[in-house]
Amino acid sequence: MITRWASLALTVVLLAAGPSAAKPSAEGTLTAAGVAEIRRAIDEQRLLDAGRMIDQAMLGGVTDPRLSLLGGDLNLVRKRYNVALTSYRMAEGAAETRAQSLQGQGLALALLGRSTEALEMLKRAVAEDPKAWRAWNALGAQYDTRGDWTASEAAYAQAMANSGGAPQVLNNRGYSRLLQSRRDEAVADLVAALQKKPDMSEARTNLRVALAMGGDYERAVSGASADERAALLNNAGFAAGVRGDYAKAEELLNQALKVKSEYYARASENLKIVRALAAQNGANATPHAAP
Repeated sequence: MITRWASLALTVVLLAAGPSAAKPSAEGTLTAAGVAEIRRAIDEQRLLDAGRMIDQAMLGGVTDPRLSLLGGDLNLVRKRYNVALTSYRMAEGAAETRAQSLQGQGLALALLGRSTEALEMLKRAVAEDPKAWRAWNALGAQYDTRGDWTASEAAYAQAMANSGGAPQVLNNRGYSRLLQSRRDEAVADLVAALQKKPDMSEARTNLRVALAMGGDYERAVSGASADERAALLNNAGFAAGVRGDYAKAEELLNQALKVKSEYYARASENLKIVRALAAQNGANATPHAAP
């Protein structure tokens, strides 16, 4: 499967954080320092620390809607999407957090697979704040699932402009262009994403698929660890099948099945699809020429 980045984009800030800053002010709201400390803990993947600070603030009587946003962000990272959705909804009533609340709800709904609701919520988010780039990015993904390439391209353009070309947006737009068979443009986006975020596994996976779709199977699977190799062979085999290179697709998928130490359902299903396509289109089908 081609991989999409759909979670909140969090910038890592390498500074130490302590829970004391998350105490409420005299008015029962979070201090700016408290918000920053919780945000930093989430960004650094110190999720236990973030959860502890949020709990302490709640026990301290904080009713600040920013705390609900932070709770939503934390649960989104933890993949507790229903809990995140509830937290984001609690921040919708305050004008200062409404746009972020709508954006977070849209992201959570998308990750829950509630696409129709997600689309409408994300539209509300960008209407409330036209600079909400995460909402624009997620809108692009929603339009991709509908095959509405004009709308998705426009959404990604907004996300790019308002994020300064964030790697998450470059990855999603690269994925979109792969779906449209705009391979060279997809490769350019995915390479740019990796230049900005070299450890972005989603962009690296998608780039390997793009290489395979161009017939460069060796580069698509090279440099993989033993744990990754089966998945990369599966992806390359799937890409070979998409481009009509059925013999190579079967070879790569069989390799994936051999490398995996246990039954590999995805590769097995892809192999069935490739064989069916080969039978349907004729054994001598010619793949698209590699660029």
